[in-house]
Formats: sequence, structure tokens, C-alpha cells
Amino acid sequence: MTTHHTGPHIVALGTSGGPRWWKGGNRTGIATAVVLPNGDFYLVDAGSGVGRRLEQAGLPLHKMRGIFITHLHSDHTVDLASLGIFGLYEIEGKTDKPIPIVGPGNRGMLPPLSKFATEEPKIVNPENPTPGTAEMFTKLMEAYATDLNDRIIDSRRANPLDLFDPQDVVVPAETGFHPNENMTPDCEPFLVFEDEQVKVYATLVEHPPIAPAFGFRFETAEGSVAFSGDTTFTPNMITLAKDVDLLMHEAIDFDFIEELYGGRTDELSRASKEHHYKSHTSVEDAVRVAQEAGARRLALHHLVPGLDQTKVWERGRNHFDGEFFVPEDLDAISFARD
Repeated sequence: MTTHHTGPHIVALGTSGGPRWWKGGNRTGIATAVVLPNGDFYLVDAGSGVGRRLEQAGLPLHKMRGIFITHLHSDHTVDLASLGIFGLYEIEGKTDKPIPIVGPGNRGMLPPLSKFATEEPKIVNPENPTPGTAEMFTKLMEAYATDLNDRIIDSRRANPLDLFDPQDVVVPAETGFHPNENMTPDCEPFLVFEDEQVKVYATLVEHPPIAPAFGFRFETAEGSVAFSGDTTFTPNMITLAKDVDLLMHEAIDFDFIEELYGGRTDELSRASKEHHYKSHTSVEDAVRVAQEAGARRLALHHLVPGLDQTKVWERGRNHFDGEFFVPEDLDAISFARD
């Protein structure tokens, strides 16, 4: 395990994907820190266990400059609440410059009903069934009002809604994006965040039924790193990752999916199997994206299953011309340009 670089690097805080705890696995939920030489960092996704992993990696929250959410599935967002609530104790006094939380907005409509469904399901929160990043974070904090107000009133802690600034990414109208009819149009990367240290660009990736789903690219003076988020093979990612110094791409073991759901004919199993095939990327296709983009380094993460599947992931090594990594939790990988 490597947890330190003096130059620009990522720390793979959590490397497993999927809304579950993997029994017998050591990988925690998906989350990555983009760390600059001065110790400032930007968090990409907030999967289960991210707060503990940040502490183990020696990354204090007062050095965090932003949180970026690729899409609003729970395995990427479940610990946003803990960052907001427990973060009170590490980022006190930052109300003059709240930490941005940048992610998808409200899609405005539900996805189409699964073709395997035999009846209309009972949905959650029908009055607002698809809240975006800003709404979600605000509602999470409101759900903990009893706790937070105790600490605000009695212990003189700050209100987390003053410490964090949740923001919805607006997809440019010229892309022709529609959450059901045109989820992943070809598009050029577009700027979603900029400060004195980084520029962050996004593109639309294909992860049905959720939309929008983003890939992100961080450009710094020292190097660049791109994240696929959750996606099947998507040409937009090749454009986003053009000549990038490090590409962090998801990967799934489809043999595992066949073992899990193959041969089953029930509605749930058939729908789950199809979802994985249409929404995720094989090791071979992750390498294809990296090769066609001319990425210098490729790391596979958001691994499904989040177990010891070393032989499955390592088979990409022989097909990629650059440096190849399958990081464990807390491993660090440079994205320095030189």
C-alpha cells in the first residue's frame, strides 16, 4: 500500500462499487481524493466509509476544496450526510468560503418502467421523486435537524448549510441532453468548476437508467486526472480523457454477474442482469477507452465485485501501453505530467 506522494496524486479512498457491503472484502465504497502538492484535495464521490478513509489517509477535512458527485446512485453519495455532520468538527470557521458540492441536478422525470415489470411500483417521495445534488444535501441536513440544532444552539457549532455549498451542474442546452430520450449525446467536455488551482470539466456518460451521469476531468498545473464515474463503454469518455495523465475507470466482472443471476427467470434477477450489461464496463472496454484516449496511466476502480478478483482485473495489464494499476483502498497514484 502506497499512501504518500510529494507531487500531484490521487488516493483511492474506496475502490468497490455497488450498493452493498461486500462480505469478506476489504474494499470500501467508491471515493477518491485528488491531492495537490500543497495538501489541498478534492473529493470525487462519497461512498460508504469515506470519512474514516480520509482520516486513515491523513487528509484533514479543512484541506478539502470541493466534493464532486459523478451521479446520484447511493453507493456514490451515501456518506455525504456523514461528511456534512461530522465535518463540523474539522472545518469550523470556514463559513466565509463554504466547500462546494458539485453534482447532477434534478432530472425532472422518472425513468421508464422496466420491461420486466409486471405492475406499477410504489415509488419513494412521489411529490419530488428525483431530487438533485443541492436538494439532496439540504434534505439530508434537515433530516438530522434534532442533532444539528442541539450542537448549533448548545455547543456553538456551525450550521453545515453554511459550511457546504451544494450546486447542481447544468448540462449545456446545445448537447441535446434529455434524461430519457437522449441520455448520452456526443458532447465536448464542459467546465463545471474552477478555482485558482484546478479546472474541472464534465462529460455525459451512459449509465442507464440514471441521468445525467458524469465523467470528470481535473486539470492542474502539474498534471491531469479523469474519472469515468459509472458507465458502459462511452465515446464521450475517450474525448474527456484525451492525453490525460491518469484515467480512473470503473470495471465489472461479467462472469460474476452470470454466476449471480444467470439461469434465473424471476423479474428481479432478469432486470438486475440487464442493468449491469447496459450500464457498466468490462476490463477490456476500460482498457479500450484508455488506449484510444492516449492516457498515460490507467487505474481500475469501482470494482464489482468488491472482492479479491486480482486475476480478473490484472488481465488488462497486457493490453494497455501505459502504466496500469488496480489500487487497493488507500493506495496513491501519481498524475504528475513529468
